[in-house]
Amino acid sequence: MAKNEAGYSLVELIIVVIFLGILAAVAVPRLNYAIISKQKADTVARKIVTDLRRTRSLAISDAASNTQGYELKMVGAAPYTAYEIENRDTGETVDSHTIDSNVSCTGDNTFEFGPLGNLKAGSGSALTVSADGKSYTITIVPATGAAKCAEN
Repeated sequence: MAKNEAGYSLVELIIVVIFLGILAAVAVPRLNYAIISKQKADTVARKIVTDLRRTRSLAISDAASNTQGYELKMVGAAPYTAYEIENRDTGETVDSHTIDSNVSCTGDNTFEFGPLGNLKAGSGSALTVSADGKSYTITIVPATGAAKCAEN
């Protein structure tokens, strides 16, 4: 009784693995890692807008006991490497975040929100976040404190 088994020999499998290895060695250097950096710029810009809105919300919700409001301040010289949310009444840091080193964040460095949610006089009203050709502008309407993010 003769067996007729179909399958692959070890040599055939080794040839396929070598072929796939060569394809991978050629393809990996051609991947566009700039897309990842562009996504990081989008993520950082959205996170800063969210934290600006949070800072404004804290100033409004704590208005009865905190007449100084809250502040989001950028850390270091531009391009900024981090930012903090601070209670202006107590000087306490509520939260802090670092900015990815592949992302450039420039512009105003302090955003102070009063008890009514508006920007205090002398506060900044714009930031620019960019990475690998993708850029976002974050603006704050001084009278209302509303934060907006737009892709450039």
